[in-house]
Amino acid sequence: MPRHSLRLAGLVSAAALAQGALAQDIERSSGIDEIIVTAQKRSESVQDVPIAITALSADQLAKQQIRRAEDLITSVPSFQVNSVLGDGIPIFSLRGISMSDFSLAQNGPIAVYYDEVYKGNAAILGLGLFDLERVEVLKGPQGTLYGRNTTGGAVNFISRKPGFETGGNLTLGYGRFNQFTADGAAQTPLTENIAMRLAFTFDRAQGWQKNNFPGGHDASQVRQYGIRGSVRFQNDTIDLTVRGSTSLQNPWNYGSIAIPGPEGVGGPVYNAFGLPGAFRTGLDKREVNTPDIYRRNIRTYALAANADIELSDVLTLTSITSWDRGTVLNPEDGDGTPLKITGATYYGRTKQITQDLRLTSDFNGDFDFILGGYFSNEKIHNSTDTNFFTDIDVNGDGNIDAADCIDGGGFISCNILNRFNQKKTSLAVYSDATYDFLETFTLRAGLRYTHDRGKLRDFIAQTRAVDLTPIWNNIPGSDTDLFATTSRDFKNDNVSGRIGIDYKPVDKVLLYANYSRGYRSAAFSGQAFFSPGELTVAKPEKLEALEGGFKTEFFDRRVRLNGSVYRYNYKNQQFIDVDPATTEAALINLPKARITGAELDLNVVPVQNLTLTTAVGLLDTKVLEGSAQGVDVKGNRLISAPKFTLSASAEWSAPLGTWGRADTRIDLAHASGQYFDILNRRNTFDDGYTLLNGRIRIYPEHDRFGLAFWVKNLTNAYYYTNMIDASVLGYTYTHINPPRTFGVTVDMSF
Repeated sequence: MPRHSLRLAGLVSAAALAQGALAQDIERSSGIDEIIVTAQKRSESVQDVPIAITALSADQLAKQQIRRAEDLITSVPSFQVNSVLGDGIPIFSLRGISMSDFSLAQNGPIAVYYDEVYKGNAAILGLGLFDLERVEVLKGPQGTLYGRNTTGGAVNFISRKPGFETGGNLTLGYGRFNQFTADGAAQTPLTENIAMRLAFTFDRAQGWQKNNFPGGHDASQVRQYGIRGSVRFQNDTIDLTVRGSTSLQNPWNYGSIAIPGPEGVGGPVYNAFGLPGAFRTGLDKREVNTPDIYRRNIRTYALAANADIELSDVLTLTSITSWDRGTVLNPEDGDGTPLKITGATYYGRTKQITQDLRLTSDFNGDFDFILGGYFSNEKIHNSTDTNFFTDIDVNGDGNIDAADCIDGGGFISCNILNRFNQKKTSLAVYSDATYDFLETFTLRAGLRYTHDRGKLRDFIAQTRAVDLTPIWNNIPGSDTDLFATTSRDFKNDNVSGRIGIDYKPVDKVLLYANYSRGYRSAAFSGQAFFSPGELTVAKPEKLEALEGGFKTEFFDRRVRLNGSVYRYNYKNQQFIDVDPATTEAALINLPKARITGAELDLNVVPVQNLTLTTAVGLLDTKVLEGSAQGVDVKGNRLISAPKFTLSASAEWSAPLGTWGRADTRIDLAHASGQYFDILNRRNTFDDGYTLLNGRIRIYPEHDRFGLAFWVKNLTNAYYYTNMIDASVLGYTYTHINPPRTFGVTVDMSF
């Protein structure tokens, strides 16, 4: 072990030995809540897991008002969410690992799991943040314990299993923008060995983006529901839970905020025809003025069976079987103005089946192992229609038709279609083992082999008139067959894994160091529209991660201090290379990048009923080799990677006499500036944000019901959740965060 590690171990050990004496000088109270996680496929305290992980219990999720995946940015260091396709389709970034391709056909580098089922595609994500037991965010490459291999990490949503006692809960809320919310669950045993649980969520609100167009719908509405039914069978050797769920999101869609360029939104083209661009005159920064706000529709269906079978006193067989189906229809106005500069309709349809099978030992000795196998099959149909300047009569004949598209060079007054079918299969075997030695050390090692295949079929890209009459075949580029199609294939084999060591010098102190390799499969370009050269197959991503850290608790669990440092070598990151002068795009690889960072979490209970928390993330990203749009980007920062993130909270519980108690919580989240463009152009840089949320809940001592008042984004902070340079169209395309919201909820349990 290096000298600085020995010194750190000595300091931490000395502090731990002193805690008994010092704790006597502090008023005795309950310590920090312990959270049990299954990050390593075994139930254990989060403090015993030798990896960087943020775990949030159901109680914490409620107190922090986390109802959407986007809300996790307030609690997880170095975590960001890109909302290029709206709130229902989040793209996660963790420690600078992200993706810029927002095609509905892509799988991100941050895996998402619902009850251990991998949700690889946006069309099957649906609504998962209701009736949860906890959320776990794992950082760094995953693969020796998880069904899917990923480079950046995993977000695990774990729902409540049916229990064998009758009960339930219900929460009703009302807030700004006429927001009505309802969440609830009920469970009951059916027999001695069978229990069932039914949970739901409902959310409806008016749009918070005012639309000044006469008769136009306000944008960014909320209109959604989700239902999950679970049946559990349990006896001495089998614990089986079968879940079925469905969800629907069909609100009036988001409004794009176009930041005008020097000639105005659309100016570079409209000016050539003697027409003016738009400068958003008279609009507030959160307002739009467009007739083209349409309903977004995301529908999901899912079935899953999770079984733990005790084969013996020391061996357990776990099976996770799943079937998912989902569709996304996402029509957007790309400029937020009365002009017809650009608009798109994104459609995706996905079917996925997965099977994860693993054998876990529990020898109660020095050695244990996990051995598993994984299979997934994903079928996607994807279609995108994009329109450009469909209000320009190019030839001035009084009609906008195919002749205008031809005279407009296949761009102005045109509709561009791309459509394809995609199939991906993945087969893997994985293993993980631990060995305890010298009483205080644990050696951990894992290995994974993955075989991935991809087939792209029936790919076509056409230039069409406004009335959708085909004019040209762009891809594959046939001059004679307007409906010609093409195909692509890939096949990858990969071996990855990890090795690490833990050291526990004293109780409640853990030091660890890990080396791991992550892998993300090859991918097809889903953004190819204009030429065959855009239809690329990006090579697999690979990431080598070296990380060390510590987890400690002192003073009778009244102080918890965790920290980690890491260095990533990132190879062949997949990203969309969009030419702002032509809007042509190809999915390419960035050969080399480096990521270094550190995180520190501190939880303190200084006096009875007061809890203070803070988490800091430091991040430095740099491209070491690569180019985009013909420009060398060496030395540039990666996208969605703020250098500094901070979250802090204060939670205080106080008696109210005969009224019961009041729990008050204040949360602060801050992120420094970040780029949304690998070229690091100033017009794709957001200066950062600071969010302040608060909640006070009043309840009787028995805590069977409560009344809560809450506010989110108290200071009405304004920032961008996505930015794309669209200079050829005369603006920067952006999405923005919601304004200040507030409301009241009533909760009850029975």
